Amino acid sequence: MYETIVTGGGNEMVGMLLYIGLIFGVIYFLLIRPNKRRMKEYNDMLSKLSVGNKILMSGGIYGVIKKMDDNNLDVEIAKGVVVTIPKHAVANIE
Repeated sequence: MYETIVTGGGNEMVGMLLYIGLIFGVIYFLLIRPNKRRMKEYNDMLSKLSVGNKILMSGGIYGVIKKMDDNNLDVEIAKGVVVTIPKHAVANIE
């Protein structure tokens, strides 16, 4: 009594999957990959820290590393003023 008409539904599904795959590819190359590269560069910069380096902290304060351990740095920000900061608070090596 009722007829089922199938009209190219498979082709539409393949097209939709290709479209979704293309969107994920664009997101990966525009967002994820550059962020991974920046994080690798940042971690490399942190591994190069040594006593005597002049650094810029994330708060915008310049200082010189006086002492360091695995996670913290003692930074002299003015003559006789030494603060302890976490290593990840370093924004750049000057």
